[in-house]
Amino acid sequence: MRSMTGWGRGAARQDGRELTVELKSVNHRYLDLSFRLPRALNFAEAFLRERLSAEMSRGHVDVSVNYRNSRQDARGVEADIPLALAYAGAAREIAGAAGLEEDLNVGTLIALPDVIRVSEAPEDEAALLKLLSEATGEALSGLQASREREGLAIRRDLLGYLDSLRGMLERMKALAPTQSENYQSKLRERLARLGAEGVDPQRLAQEVALFADRVAIDEELARLGAHLDQMGVLLDAREPSGRRMDFLVQEMNREANTIGSKTSELAVTRLVLDAKNAIEKMREQIQNAE
Repeated sequence: MRSMTGWGRGAARQDGRELTVELKSVNHRYLDLSFRLPRALNFAEAFLRERLSAEMSRGHVDVSVNYRNSRQDARGVEADIPLALAYAGAAREIAGAAGLEEDLNVGTLIALPDVIRVSEAPEDEAALLKLLSEATGEALSGLQASREREGLAIRRDLLGYLDSLRGMLERMKALAPTQSENYQSKLRERLARLGAEGVDPQRLAQEVALFADRVAIDEELARLGAHLDQMGVLLDAREPSGRRMDFLVQEMNREANTIGSKTSELAVTRLVLDAKNAIEKMREQIQNAE
């Protein structure tokens, strides 16, 4: 089992190129990827999306990539000759009009706006993809390791809640048959207090049978037990099972609610409340499971 929360970082460098990838993931119902890429790597978003989607099924993942190119051919310098000549012509014109000596030199000229332009050289996309793949692999390893560590803690908690629920289920099973017996005893006591004598035994048995059918929780207990067994299977599964577990706790809660609404025993009602509390804690933990 893996959590959806984690962090990983990877770096790669070669021939003056240095690239780092950071991955940070948190809870999300589906896989949601958010990219922050330098302009030189905008072309690689599809590659990253495919790579990460193959490794994760759920979670919001922030992907941050930093890139530095320190190669000598990383930048180029271009001179806008027509603009420089226009500046020089304007300087001569001003000097002549003002009766001054022209003192414009090359150093002053290249410092004027837009005469010199520094541009980024075209990148080698194949070389960048190689570095990106290496750094992403390292970041993914770190991310998945942290998600697995937290996933172990989640699994440990869920197993504890599961054991508690199984114990509650067994106690409810033991109490379920006593509902009709207790009802019959209370009914006889109530009739005796009311002074009702000569009550038809068959009519009394019929009333008890109707009550027993109304409060029967055997089917709900059986389904709850099946859900607990299925949860145990999912906790041991190697593939991501967060969505299936989320659905399963909803079904467990539904069965607990039905048992609570049908039972007439205070002891069973108390067990139902404890079970619902444990199920809610399971649900909260499962929200972070992939």
